[in-house]
Amino acid sequence: MFEHKSQPVLSLARWRRRVAYSAAFAGALVALSLGIGALGLRFLAGLDWQDAMFNAAMILSGMGPVDRIEIAAGKLFASFYALFAVIVFMGTAGILAAPWAHRLLHTFNADLDDKR
Repeated sequence: MFEHKSQPVLSLARWRRRVAYSAAFAGALVALSLGIGALGLRFLAGLDWQDAMFNAAMILSGMGPVDRIEIAAGKLFASFYALFAVIVFMGTAGILAAPWAHRLLHTFNADLDDKR
């Protein structure tokens, strides 16, 4: 996906498209994760749709559930969903940071190659 160090630095327009693609992919990942959480809390924890979506958003953001979950299956789902949310958070951060970090490092490497 990214250019090799022997290739020139990407043009600004193409790099902006890469950043937009990464942001769209990260947004889709978060939306999919939020949907999984809302569905699981709706059907396994017995919450209504509004509360399920609210609790899923709170768990996904790292704040934790708002409503008390009484059903054992719902508690298990919420536990595993919280662990999943940490992975999604770290993955999303990496997806968003990758184009910026790659361009920065590629620019430094290209500058060093030019001076040799």
